[in-house]
Amino acid sequence: MQKGGPPFTLGVEEEYLLVDKKTRALIIDPPAELMREAEELLGEQVTAELLRSQIEIGTRVCRNVQEAEAELKRLRSGVIEVADKYDLAPIAASTHPFSRWREQKQTEKDRYQALTMEMQAAARRLVICGMHVHVGIEDDELRIDLMNQMSYFLPHLLALSCSSPFWEGNDTGLKSYRLTIFDTLPRTGVPERFASWAEYKRHVSILEDAGLIEDTTRIWWDLRPSAKFPTLETRVMDVCTRLEDAVSLTAILVCILRMFYRLRCANQRWRIYTPMLVRENRWRAMRYSYDEGLLDLAKARVIPFEELLEEILGLIAEDAEALGCVDEVGNARHILTRGTSAHRQLKAFEIEQAAGASTEDALKAVVDRLIEDTAEGL
Repeated sequence: MQKGGPPFTLGVEEEYLLVDKKTRALIIDPPAELMREAEELLGEQVTAELLRSQIEIGTRVCRNVQEAEAELKRLRSGVIEVADKYDLAPIAASTHPFSRWREQKQTEKDRYQALTMEMQAAARRLVICGMHVHVGIEDDELRIDLMNQMSYFLPHLLALSCSSPFWEGNDTGLKSYRLTIFDTLPRTGVPERFASWAEYKRHVSILEDAGLIEDTTRIWWDLRPSAKFPTLETRVMDVCTRLEDAVSLTAILVCILRMFYRLRCANQRWRIYTPMLVRENRWRAMRYSYDEGLLDLAKARVIPFEELLEEILGLIAEDAEALGCVDEVGNARHILTRGTSAHRQLKAFEIEQAAGASTEDALKAVVDRLIEDTAEGL
């Protein structure tokens, strides 16, 4: 590895939904005091989101995975503590099992109002939450190069993070329904490929100069160069209900990027595949999570996800050792044995219905499971 390489620092953002503990529904109009108290406790690391039923946290810049985990624990705990005073609770899930988007109220911010004015119903339906992971890569050219290579693994990360199987009281049949909602916006999905930072800036400037976007924060690809920080920002993942899963995926992500840099230092690189093939795997991850495997693009056949995960863990073993996150990376195996949040939600629903519960009560039991799992390990 070359001296003076990327710092591989980390920043993690998580979005939560706020639910009423009695009704288990989304709180449509939370008290203003809640956000004020959250800000007093957590400062600028907690912010309002597009809808009033959402709240977002963001870690400080972290030097390693352990610092990121400690930050997430502190921030999740803080939101839970403040929400509990109002008989509310956050759930780290990318959709709510039964609340309806038409009933939600928008946060009064100029940016959000402008977004809704432009996108109309496509924006009003965004009752969805995600997890965004920033990895510090200060060199512009390297950031673009690693973005091109990292696209391959976006479906794998999505498959391990799925937490949105329900929408407005229905089992959608998808493990990540969130992306079907988000993909109605422009400039979403698998990122474009660029030969250089200059080419990327040239294309972005066309949209900016034409007045179509204010800045690159309006480019919502699954993976993008951050508009605010010298980082590569991965946005494809559902928000992980269990903290352990969020930490594991963060660790895998930073290790994959370090592996790419390590290959680059040896005059090697990961093969670049067409967006068409990456999108095929993205769809499979949305539909099945890890249940039906993903397409191995080199072998041109579907491989069981367990095999793919072991291959990834083997590829990044050296990097996990160097970054001190061997255990956190290995915890991804627990996701396969325990199930993603989507699997656990569906199982909770199934158990309640088998016991004779109505659909409404079974969905409320799913919310209870989400409340418990969101607080697990804090």
